[in-house]
Amino acid sequence: MAMPWIYAVRIAQILFGLIVVALTAYVISTFNYWWSFSSTVDFLLFLGCWTTFVATPYLLAAPIYFPRLAHRFVIPAVEVITMIFWFAGFIAIGAELPSPAYCTWSACRALQAVTVFGSFEWVLFAVTTYFAIMDLMHHHRSGESAQKTQHNAHLGV
Repeated sequence: MAMPWIYAVRIAQILFGLIVVALTAYVISTFNYWWSFSSTVDFLLFLGCWTTFVATPYLLAAPIYFPRLAHRFVIPAVEVITMIFWFAGFIAIGAELPSPAYCTWSACRALQAVTVFGSFEWVLFAVTTYFAIMDLMHHHRSGESAQKTQHNAHLGV
């Protein structure tokens, strides 16, 4: 039996989230750079934890094990929120970094890697958000047509 593609994407999202957590924790631990006290780095640490320990496990497990918690509006909402967070995070840290020629110390290189992995996370969440919204719209259309059909059937009775 083949594994659905969404599981591979979720595993990649968790893996990239763990990488972001590790790299931002390293940057925060280096107290000799101004980035150690940056709210953008703190936000990316939160975002890595949010993705790794809250959002992706919910998106992965709720439809399978807890279908009542996987409401048709909550799943796209979590996807959209996480996608927007990642977009804001990797753009913000990328705007704060100096050019690559001046980024020669390890904390700066770690933040460059965080920017790259953050952009990958954003792309992955953009793809899954698209499919979650398409699923919601398909469910909405099929729900409306089923209600109309059912309603029309009751009119004749």
